[in-house]
Amino acid sequence: MTGRRHPSTLPLAAGFAGALALAPATPFPAQTQQRLFTPEIALDVRGVGIAAVTRDGTRVAATVRTRRDRTDVDHQRYGDPTYISPVSTRLMVIDARSGERTWVHEEPAQIRGFAWSPDGERLAYFAVEDGDHVLRIFDATAGRAETVALSTNMRIASSSPLVWAPDGQSVLLGLRPDGWATEARAAFVALTEAPVIVQDSRNDFLAWDRVRNIAARQITALVSLDNGSVRQILSDATPSGPGFSEDGSYITYSTATRTKTSYTRRDGTEYELFRLDLADGGEPESLRDTGEERMNVTWNDARDAFAYADDGSVYVRRLDEDEAVDVTADHRGDPPADAGTDAEGGDDTSADSTRIRFSVQRWSPDGDALLLSSQDAWHLLDLGSNELRTVLQLEDDADTRPRRQVQGWSDDGRHIHFSFSARDRWHRGLKRLDTATGAVATLTLDTNLYRSWNVSDDGNTIVYTMSDGDRPDEIHVARGDLSAPRRLTTSNPQLDDVALTRSELIEYLDVDGNTLYGILYYPVGYEPGRKYPLVAEIYEQFFDNGFNENMNLITAQGWFGFRPSVRFEEGFPGEAWLKAVPNAINKIIERGLVDPDRVGVYGQSYGGYATNLLITQTDRFAAAANVSGKVNIISFLGDSPKITTRNYAAAEVGQDRIGATLWEQPHKYIEHSAVMFADRIETPLLMLSGEGDWNVPATNQREMYYALRRLGKEVVWVHYTAGGHGAGRASTAADFADHWQRMFEWFAEHFGEEEERRAATSDR
Repeated sequence: MTGRRHPSTLPLAAGFAGALALAPATPFPAQTQQRLFTPEIALDVRGVGIAAVTRDGTRVAATVRTRRDRTDVDHQRYGDPTYISPVSTRLMVIDARSGERTWVHEEPAQIRGFAWSPDGERLAYFAVEDGDHVLRIFDATAGRAETVALSTNMRIASSSPLVWAPDGQSVLLGLRPDGWATEARAAFVALTEAPVIVQDSRNDFLAWDRVRNIAARQITALVSLDNGSVRQILSDATPSGPGFSEDGSYITYSTATRTKTSYTRRDGTEYELFRLDLADGGEPESLRDTGEERMNVTWNDARDAFAYADDGSVYVRRLDEDEAVDVTADHRGDPPADAGTDAEGGDDTSADSTRIRFSVQRWSPDGDALLLSSQDAWHLLDLGSNELRTVLQLEDDADTRPRRQVQGWSDDGRHIHFSFSARDRWHRGLKRLDTATGAVATLTLDTNLYRSWNVSDDGNTIVYTMSDGDRPDEIHVARGDLSAPRRLTTSNPQLDDVALTRSELIEYLDVDGNTLYGILYYPVGYEPGRKYPLVAEIYEQFFDNGFNENMNLITAQGWFGFRPSVRFEEGFPGEAWLKAVPNAINKIIERGLVDPDRVGVYGQSYGGYATNLLITQTDRFAAAANVSGKVNIISFLGDSPKITTRNYAAAEVGQDRIGATLWEQPHKYIEHSAVMFADRIETPLLMLSGEGDWNVPATNQREMYYALRRLGKEVVWVHYTAGGHGAGRASTAADFADHWQRMFEWFAEHFGEEEERRAATSDR
């Protein structure tokens, strides 16, 4: 399949569907006729997504969201279990055969949790009505949705699962216990509004963790869709990943029972797997208990057997058997001759490193085989004969081999569809593996960006989203070999006369010689031979492109946008941006594209932290902006109480990559706190924060503002009282526009463009 847009002659739906016309998008008009991409336009860009697809691939539940639909969130209520965020969504059902669409919710509504019935005729979902979640069923044949009146006063949990029973007569969901709302609200108020707030380390849980535990509490029930009757089946545990057996006689589920507040992410939670017989109303049967070790099992379609990997071996437990069996015992190879015990007398775990190590990819549709992966191949294991066949040999270098992910296994067992993405160029698509011969057919492989692959059970229909890499995703449908593709949506015709950026993948070396990649976005009206300003957005890794709001706003100002990647070393993360970002920008300057005196940098959250840290180490940027990023990793450890211990874990074992506690290596916490080196900053700095930021409270950025002001440095701090994490970008529509206007003016001023902009404004 090529990257061109595919015309369609399917009929249009009424009303808002005019904005989702099926006619092919017209070519971009001449540059002089195009409008610039603005914050106001950004607020109304429609993101269309695949919410659910029927098993035969004939019906698609599609959601449509805009940024404007999520501008009324009360960020101060974050952590309140009783608060339902007013993030709105539109919902339509598309017949993938005819292209006909039916709006279920043409106007934005608070809806979530979409699931098709086993026969593909009804769509279940949750909607908020009068402040509570209700269960609604859309009948695709009748073209209408109705609310199911539950025969209980208990409310549907905001985190409720939604699973159809195999017979399609009932659904499994979660209900709040009686009195839950009063208890949950009181717990939140006690930590936010009470005149006296007490926390006590003698309690097993941190106070905010206790609120989270209340938020997770629910009663699992079966609801009859015929009369709304409710049958409670589980009240003392909150199930994760519940699923029905093939005949509907039992469900299986896992639990993660918190026992105490944990700072390491490796303790404080116990994991267990259960089966619950729905006929006898007895106690759940424990199938696997891993204690505090996280559990990851893969069920077969019949839900009567599961597989899991443990230390390189794969085990299968059939529910009619007493214990799991190591099905790879004969296929891992012999351990080294000198394996046994280590120097301390314990088991020599390194001896196992030379053996084949398996992990589970997927069960075959009939449950008779497993697709396994090892260090260098994919294998098919016949569970009856114990025969292991290599069906796909992988490249030798695991760091550079393309990414592959199984997307579907046809019900006849013959074909496995898997997505494919190269690591050194935009070479993305879908391939199909013949399980009998091992032959791989490339169905599509090009520079387009593909996501949300949905392969029908028979393998004959594929529904997916695709972008040319620069425009928003659209939903497509094609045959199982990706022939005869048709586009089902054109969600943003209003962008046809808007000048959007185009992207390019850039390869460069960091100071240590590591090959890295970044995405370069061209300014509107780019003229070869002319040098432009550049604004880099930094974070961690960037590779895939796709429609990007931030970069379209930056390039609409006549600047290059750039998203460079960095490579971290644990214990020394602050060096990563200095080692990579200047080198990446130099690569672009060497091509004659960028004016080296007009380069800016910004980031949000971890990227804002990175920006502030970077400008303590170099003065090469004309201006910088920190959006909701911490500046003092020491005070940050306990600065966000609503996310409990996350900041400690992030520093010690997570994203911040310090790799030690504050008391073990205090110097590293100092080295990674930009405020400690504020005297070295020569770059003008703009900081933006939100009063309701539950992640990086504005108190952290305030430290940098006062430090730089005390030192006589140029700094501006903009604080949005209605904002959340993301400052004005996570606030009202007016704040969103204000946020970006301030960013534009800040960089323009320090690029020496303020007079030019004022002149352009006065000429209008």
